[in-house]
Amino acid sequence: MDMAAGFQEQFVFHATGKRSERDLAPLDGAGLRPALLAAYRELARLRYDYPLVLVRDAAPGEAVRSLSSLVNEALQVLAPRGVDGARLRRHTLRLEREIRALVAGGSSGDLTQLWIEAAGRVGDSDDDPARQVLTRIAEGLHLDGPLLDCDAAMPARMLEHLWRAAQEDKARAFRRLVDTLIVRLSDILRAAHINSPAGRTPEALRASLGGPHSADFDFAAMSRLLGGAALDPLPAGRRARIESALATLRAQRFFADPKAGRPADDAYAFRFDDCASAASAYRERLPALVGVVKALAVAELEAEGRYDEIEHDPYFDRYDEYALTADDLALFPDYLVCVPPGRNDAPENAGLLDLLSSGLPVKVLVQTDDLLEEASIGTGHFAFGVRSTRLATTAMGLGGMFVLQSPSSNLYALRARVAAGMRARSPSLFCVYSGSTATKSLPPYLAGAAALESRAFPAFTYDAAAGENWANRFSLENNPSPETDWSATPLQYADESLQRVSESTHFTYADFVLCDRRYAAHFAIVPRNRWSPKMIPVADWLALDARSAAERVPYLWAADEQDRLHRVLVDARLMQATRRCLLLWHRLQEHAGINDSHAQRLLARERAAWEVQMKLDAEAGAPEAAPAPAASPPAAAAPSPAAADAAAQDKPPSDDPWIETARCPSCGECRNINDRMFAYNENNQAYIKDVKSGTYRQLVEAAEACQVAIIHPGKPRDPKEPGLDELLERAKPFL
Repeated sequence: MDMAAGFQEQFVFHATGKRSERDLAPLDGAGLRPALLAAYRELARLRYDYPLVLVRDAAPGEAVRSLSSLVNEALQVLAPRGVDGARLRRHTLRLEREIRALVAGGSSGDLTQLWIEAAGRVGDSDDDPARQVLTRIAEGLHLDGPLLDCDAAMPARMLEHLWRAAQEDKARAFRRLVDTLIVRLSDILRAAHINSPAGRTPEALRASLGGPHSADFDFAAMSRLLGGAALDPLPAGRRARIESALATLRAQRFFADPKAGRPADDAYAFRFDDCASAASAYRERLPALVGVVKALAVAELEAEGRYDEIEHDPYFDRYDEYALTADDLALFPDYLVCVPPGRNDAPENAGLLDLLSSGLPVKVLVQTDDLLEEASIGTGHFAFGVRSTRLATTAMGLGGMFVLQSPSSNLYALRARVAAGMRARSPSLFCVYSGSTATKSLPPYLAGAAALESRAFPAFTYDAAAGENWANRFSLENNPSPETDWSATPLQYADESLQRVSESTHFTYADFVLCDRRYAAHFAIVPRNRWSPKMIPVADWLALDARSAAERVPYLWAADEQDRLHRVLVDARLMQATRRCLLLWHRLQEHAGINDSHAQRLLARERAAWEVQMKLDAEAGAPEAAPAPAASPPAAAAPSPAAADAAAQDKPPSDDPWIETARCPSCGECRNINDRMFAYNENNQAYIKDVKSGTYRQLVEAAEACQVAIIHPGKPRDPKEPGLDELLERAKPFL
């Protein structure tokens, strides 16, 4: 079969999904995975964020820790530098691998328990010094808690742990407030009792004195003497209000009261498995909550002596749930709903968006184990988990809440964001992909990481309380290369001549689908002797126009179990889903100010107006006009080379750093200093790519190293950077 016939077979598969048995091999049974994941077959031997430790009685910000971070801290304290500490470091890192293997194998327990068990596997005998030292380290750990692997149960346990930490803070604040008010109201009643006739009886006087000297006094005579005093007892109305407030505060069930003598389980439960149960519990408890808030308000007024019956009685007579404020609700526990995987569409969770939009103090975890699904009604197109991936973006449109979306593999990196969502006054929604589908050829951690890398399940947070605009509210924090379509990673392999080859490879949505055995029919393996120039990587194929794309077929790099590379064709249906995934990613980028279409349209309009003015001035023989307005894309996006060239013709009207790009001799000195801050355009000339990626010192050093003095450092962005006085003096010749 000639090359043209081979491409024809490849194109037919791409267009129809029908594979030629003699020219293309099936994916089933080949054991392939994306080539970029070939190095991650044994997770237990790698150091990464999991397992996690849910720290008990943790300090703020320390409620969740990774095993690796704790091992690092222990080594910094206990292992001396150099050769003396090398053996201990080696054994400790081996112990960390043992713990990770135990947890991955299904073992459960606290950190100290598994640490000691793993220490028993390190060393040659019970007398081995390394084993003894590792055991002593475990005994000296200042924190403890259960260890969690990145599995289907982890998201709910981690979020519940952070939720309980937030509720414990609320409980302490509530108890301080209530206990103070109870003491003050009790003092008022006690003082009134002492000054009342009932408090002047012999029995009351004897009880108030108590002690071994009570026999030395004649309490009957004392009662006769005191009884004649003109005393005003506590007014009946005020006494009733105080006693009612005290009874309500002591009987409240929203927080456990260790002083009340009631069992701890008498308090309300606030953790639920479905939205309907949480909403029902809130409605049932609302009258009791109103009563406690009312009692708090009355108690504060009475304790300060400011209660006015004429003013306050009518108000409290009509006090109901409509009088509650956000400050009132913030005093009480939030309701946590952890929807079990597979129950997202159950009838009891149908009111999720209504629950969130109603403003109830609720925190909801919606977890999905599967992002891939075929569309319904026989359309033959991928829906790729629309209900799962679009829920978070839909919730953002409701406004007034906290929303976080992330794969479970990324939850530890976003733990501060999760904790902030648990402490937010607003309703909070956490959408998590666990990666625990049985049809995946990857462990859950890698499946989650692949979903993040491929844009199938991007991570983002939306916090309505963070500011008045999207720049403050929305964040794509911790996504790989958030400013680009796909993340690029070098792929290194040996060619037929056993020579090392390195090429930049993109991890796309199609790579993510390749990890799921259910969708093997959308791929076909091309034998090496049928590779042709008309086969191009998926990311490059997506960038083609329609005519050019019709003359090419897209492929992925995949590796088998022996780490041999293969090219795998992708059919049109999956490419359509990949393109749609990219479209949804572009929308998230715009929320984050990356490639903002409004900013680009404004930039194009201003440039067009400037070019028209330049032409009119030239025709009129006017002096040369000023350069084009230095409008630029949003800060989150790197300026295009063309924009960098245009803006580099004159100094910007600010103290920002700038480069005379047109004069750049391409010496490379600035990129040697910081290749993230400085980059080259298509003409191989330097421009400032991201000033936030470096320091003012690096700007000054680049200006000094530049052969033609075209780098202008501007003014420092960080006023606290060390050595600024010296740096400003060195920068003067280049300003």
